[in-house]
Amino acid sequence: MPKRGRPQLTTLTDSQARILRELESWILQRGISPTVRELAERVEMSAPSVNEQLQRLERNGYVKREAFKARSLTVLRPAECRDVSVSRLVAVPIIGTIAAGYPVLASENICGEVLMEETVVRSGSHFALKASGQSMIDAGIQPDDIVIVRQQQLAENRDIVVALLNNETTLKRLHYCDGAIELRPENPRFKPIVVGPEDDLRILGKVVAIRRSAGK
Repeated sequence: MPKRGRPQLTTLTDSQARILRELESWILQRGISPTVRELAERVEMSAPSVNEQLQRLERNGYVKREAFKARSLTVLRPAECRDVSVSRLVAVPIIGTIAAGYPVLASENICGEVLMEETVVRSGSHFALKASGQSMIDAGIQPDDIVIVRQQQLAENRDIVVALLNNETTLKRLHYCDGAIELRPENPRFKPIVVGPEDDLRILGKVVAIRRSAGK
């Protein structure tokens, strides 16, 4: 017999929508999710209340988090897309795999596509890459996750970018520090890549969304 459980809801209460929007904003600004206490301070609610609402959001497929990790919240369904229909989905091409550990050349051959909400990819051209390696796990990017990238040649400090460094691609967080440029991992086991004056660095795009791989 099929396993029974609570059905997923596609509507949000006002408090759930507020929590979800603040969570999206925090991740967009900082590139990492807040703790429950930090999120509670932003929405001016108690931490237990926020935790309860997060449990409901997780149950209904809006967010995902890993047990025993303080900053593992990932937004799966944006607050603006409460009633996503097929007409509001956009196909983004997947053009290969990119290492999130050390730079490797990414394939330029389209190997599939991922459907994204129109609100996420509403401006500019986008492509998708499958991540590999462990260097970006503290930013919520796990091996085999699909990262959605907006094509652009410029990026701001602390943006997560797909960069072409000396003809090899890598997925890292861009840092400008005292005139120097670094491509930093989000895992203390990995060292930053310092970009020297002799290096050829080109920004291919900025990560705007992450899609968790099936089974995670």
